[in-house]
Amino acid sequence: GKLLDSISKAGGTAIIIADHGNAEYMWDEEGSPWTAHTTNPVPFILIEGEGRKIPGHGTEVPLRQDGCLADVAPTILEILQLPQPPEMTGRSIIEKAGYDIQQNRTPVRVGL
Repeated sequence: GKLLDSISKAGGTAIIIADHGNAEYMWDEEGSPWTAHTTNPVPFILIEGEGRKIPGHGTEVPLRQDGCLADVAPTILEILQLPQPPEMTGRSIIEKAGYDIQQNRTPVRVGL
């Protein structure tokens, strides 16, 4: 509660993500670690601060359905309006807006 309220009031962004949650498959039948992933949905929770929105979108943000792990970091970079390094092979899962977007703010880096 207090952390997210403070982030919101400061105009910040909180992103909460997780893995596939395959705890039920920690070990296979032979007692070896199970390293494969399940097809369980992976949460990606975005809390935007007051006055912040993903450019070109309101509260409804359409997402691609074919996303993969390599797309998580590019998605976060798009949300934070930061450039994606060429070494990243993934692409944002956020569907592009159907119109041109004029940027009107500059990202601010804050060290904690």
